Amino acid sequence: MASAETISASAPSTTGLAERYAHALLALADDRRQTDPGTVDRIAADLDRLFALWRDDAPFRAFVADPRLDAASQQKGAFAVLDRAGIGGEVRNLVGVLVNNRRLAALPQVAQAFGAQLAARRGQQTAHVTSAHPLNDTQRAQITARLTEAGYSGVKLSEQVDPSILGGLILRIGSRLYDNSIKSKLQRLQYAMKGAA
Repeated sequence: MASAETISASAPSTTGLAERYAHALLALADDRRQTDPGTVDRIAADLDRLFALWRDDAPFRAFVADPRLDAASQQKGAFAVLDRAGIGGEVRNLVGVLVNNRRLAALPQVAQAFGAQLAARRGQQTAHVTSAHPLNDTQRAQITARLTEAGYSGVKLSEQVDPSILGGLILRIGSRLYDNSIKSKLQRLQYAMKGAA
């Protein structure tokens, strides 16, 4: 299942900065839950849509990461994208704050941090998956099913695309690491051949 935890090759892991923005957004969602019980889920869905757009649209990714744009240009472009995507007010305000603070490039990390904080609150586990190519929905479902069979319940996937692994997967959940990448297999083979010589 794709979610805000889903990340791309150009999205580094979350930082303290992203954690703070995500925490503030989650606190805002909690405050609004008193009058609108669906606020948290709506914000999470909006971040999921925005993150999927960032992940799948290279020009939008480049726009978000471009430090040469002034705040007015960033805000105009970002808000146009948000309007087309039907993103709600809370996430729109978050993007506005990121633009005003010259932190728009942190948007994917903030979305990832929000998803991780929400998953932790709901008792879900996050499995970090690195693949050479973006996963499709069938692959996501298969990975989640295998993790459920292995005893991990309520798993959310956090995806990263890293072409340098060549193929296969690297999966980290909790303290466990499963590295079935072609790059690692080739490295092990290389070490074995050097040892045999």
